[in-house]
Amino acid sequence: MRKIVVSEYLSLDGIMSYPAWTMPYWNDEISSYKGAENDASDALLLGRVTYQEFAKAWPDSPDEGAARMNEMPKYVASNTLDAGAAEWNATIIKGDLLDEIGKLRNQSGGDLLVYGSGDFVNWLIQNNLVDEYHLLVYPVVIGEGKAFFQPGLNKTLELAESKTFSSGVVALTYRPAPASAQ
Repeated sequence: MRKIVVSEYLSLDGIMSYPAWTMPYWNDEISSYKGAENDASDALLLGRVTYQEFAKAWPDSPDEGAARMNEMPKYVASNTLDAGAAEWNATIIKGDLLDEIGKLRNQSGGDLLVYGSGDFVNWLIQNNLVDEYHLLVYPVVIGEGKAFFQPGLNKTLELAESKTFSSGVVALTYRPAPASAQ
């Protein structure tokens, strides 16, 4: 069974939107961390907005990770995109998303990696579909923007791993706590 791994860039105050503020902190350590995360995955699972933004940016990107991002299959959760809108090695999944994502999880293979996709991620969290959270927390306070965890979510997580990078960024890996801890 595949894991659904949510990977996010967050400010100290939990903001995830428009993460251009991460760039001054990028270094070889973070690049290596993100590379290993991509290598453990064999597909991306994205919401519509993130997919459309990525599909514009990655195909012509000179970034060292572009080849991997471009070759990986993408599954896009959207009940508004037509199947014909799928490009950039993507498949649109629609209808009963709980059932369709369950089918993807039950396939053999590497992790299903979710980047960005705030509304979709919160839907995944509400439906207990996230197996692991990879949170890169940056030493900045943004003060406004879209928060990662939306109001009303109530989940107990357990810390599986932490790592501090020389830039002051902290990588936190969380997993859902066992039901007895909830």
